[in-house]
Amino acid sequence: MPKTNVPQWQVMEAKGLVRAKSEHQLTESEAAAAATTGLAKLHPTWHEWQGVDHSGNLGGQGAGGVEFFSGNLGLGGGAGVDHSGTLSTKSGGRTHVKKSRSTQLRNEDDVSSAALSRASSVSLGMSFSLTGFIMPTDDAVPDSKPFCEGEYDDIPEDLEAGVRTRIEAEPTMPISLKFTDVTYKVILKGAGPGKTEEKEILHGISGSVEPGEVLALMGPSGSGKTTLLNVLGGRLNHPTPGGLITYNDLPYSKFLKSRIGFVTQDDILFQHLTVRETLTYAAYLRLPKALTKKEKEKRALDVISELGLQRCQDTIIGGSFVRGVSGGERKRVSIGNEIIINPSLLLLDEPTSGLDSTTALRIIQMLQDIAEAGKTVITTIHQPSSRLFHKFDKLILLGKGSLLYYGKASDAMHYFSSIQCTPLIAMNPAEFLLDLANGNMNDVTIPSALEDKEQTGCTDHETAKGKPSPSLVHEYLVEAYETRLAEKEKKNIMMPIAMNEENQLKLNYGRREWGATWWEQYSILFWRGIKERKHDYFSWLRISQVLIIAVILGLLWWQSTDKTADGLQDQIGLLFFFGVFWGFLPVMTSIFTFSQERAMLKKERSADMYRLSAYFLARTSSDLPLDLLLPILFIVIVYFMAGLRLNAGTFFLTVLTVLLEIVAAQGFGLAIGASLMDVKKATTVASVTVMAFMLAGGFFVNKVPVFIAWLRYLSFNYHTYRLLLKVQYEHQPPSLRTMKINNGMAEVGGLMAMVFGYRLWAYIALRRMKLGS
Repeated sequence: MPKTNVPQWQVMEAKGLVRAKSEHQLTESEAAAAATTGLAKLHPTWHEWQGVDHSGNLGGQGAGGVEFFSGNLGLGGGAGVDHSGTLSTKSGGRTHVKKSRSTQLRNEDDVSSAALSRASSVSLGMSFSLTGFIMPTDDAVPDSKPFCEGEYDDIPEDLEAGVRTRIEAEPTMPISLKFTDVTYKVILKGAGPGKTEEKEILHGISGSVEPGEVLALMGPSGSGKTTLLNVLGGRLNHPTPGGLITYNDLPYSKFLKSRIGFVTQDDILFQHLTVRETLTYAAYLRLPKALTKKEKEKRALDVISELGLQRCQDTIIGGSFVRGVSGGERKRVSIGNEIIINPSLLLLDEPTSGLDSTTALRIIQMLQDIAEAGKTVITTIHQPSSRLFHKFDKLILLGKGSLLYYGKASDAMHYFSSIQCTPLIAMNPAEFLLDLANGNMNDVTIPSALEDKEQTGCTDHETAKGKPSPSLVHEYLVEAYETRLAEKEKKNIMMPIAMNEENQLKLNYGRREWGATWWEQYSILFWRGIKERKHDYFSWLRISQVLIIAVILGLLWWQSTDKTADGLQDQIGLLFFFGVFWGFLPVMTSIFTFSQERAMLKKERSADMYRLSAYFLARTSSDLPLDLLLPILFIVIVYFMAGLRLNAGTFFLTVLTVLLEIVAAQGFGLAIGASLMDVKKATTVASVTVMAFMLAGGFFVNKVPVFIAWLRYLSFNYHTYRLLLKVQYEHQPPSLRTMKINNGMAEVGGLMAMVFGYRLWAYIALRRMKLGS
């Protein structure tokens, strides 16, 4: 490519803008050189150029078709300038000029947001100027790829993340997702008692996404993005969505649960497990039973390498009050939980929310890599940067639950230009689209159709500062899409796809596949539960609570005696307190069990990670070893300080009696918590009920009226109190006994019935809720 030296010209710098002296007449080469060196303003006598943007950068399109890439110039008419300011020529065609990587790194701090916006818009084949939005001619429209390809492939790795290593995943069944006229309605409580009203969230949404593509769902908050994603993932069935949704032209089936990965907006993870433990447990539960334990563990390590999580693999996840991994690492762990099964369809709800632009770009690049491996990827995204926007293959733009655009992401700006909605200033395409979806027409050309409605007064919509109201803009955009693109896109969506017979049989008749047997699921969940909750059970706060109360009781009843009536009465009061304290505490802690894990349970059950019965038994039994250690320590301290009966058999029977009450009280708390799933309601109900059980426990009232006497038989305090009296004072003469004591089998039977009965109640309550089933 021949090069010529650019003539030197005097410049002066003011506020970062390079301005030519007003008396100097610029030649075309000099103007090009000025533009290339950074921020330049043209002399007004050079009329072939259409304008300069608001930051002083050269913008617009010349007679030969000009494109700027962060200040670089390409001349389709025959001349261009490289990054050093040297004029380069190429006859008969267009030249794309890009900065070298070294120059980009050297000048990256000086690149303004306007330059990035201009580069984004140019890659879509458009130019901006002060005079408006200009569409280039067909022969001057640049390819959308040159700007994107290779430009950000070498994004610097996160120093906290480690080195990312791609792995070769096994082939997966490709899934083509199609949906037409999807609607969804919810029933809301009305203003009056017993009144309800119906609200439509989605209004006839249509689209499709093929293997190898990334579909982005964009729109302002409340536009229906998350609802649409949940509907497409088969997670919203009540009430039933309207419209047609097919996977390889077949309806949703439970077989697809093991082929769909769903990453929620909130990172639902156990905060005390490490990154490696989190992914390893997911591998144990979700990967096929045909794989050995070692193979599943290797797959978890491969995913850690693929996501660049090696440096934090032994760090706990953390949470609001527990220090752990960073937000970007936590998001990658959530994604790893889903890609570990090598899903055919991956859905993500705002995976970049709360992340910096570099981390967000890395995650979207990773999704693009996943799609290139033959997966189908759908993600909602709130406000992407221009670089993120170019990573998407297809785009759905939603506004108030209606479809404003569906098609290729690279064609979005062309479409809105065709309906006379074009930006007046250089801006991020995503910001422009979100402004339209919100009905914001600031810095946007107003279509003539909207102007006609305002002038003729045929609309009742209020306007502000001469701009149409958001509701009027929304109606215009919906109507424009329906008349211009809707029918064409629906025809393309309805075209059948070719699928081999084996995959069709799997989708039609495939059965739900569990990654582990029932016993393996129970064992994995049991040990996972112990690892996660041991930190809470053995916290200093909880240990201090038990020890302090034990010491106070020991001091108050220091070396009491049962030889006198007064001493015996004092000891009976202590035994009753045993029943009250270890009946109340387990109830108030266990009512939070399922409500705190409701989100995790729903997420994992929606992915068919385990059976509900395996989870329930593992959850309730893994608490027992942790729950029973502190009561034993409590009894050891109080028993010997208070001078209770010094007999090995009596001591161990006392311990067993208290432990049996704890297990029964836990079951009651689980039943209340599972039935209500509301912490405030459950706490209120549990407090009132336990208080009633305590009053009917036999210590305060001996002669209970017949019509309410049945209450004592439901009270674990009553049965525990009678058993403790039986164990401690069986040797006492009848004259010192305050209560008739039998052999105690009725009390043991009552507590055992509560242990199993309350837990059965809790399991049925969970089953009726259908959490992710």
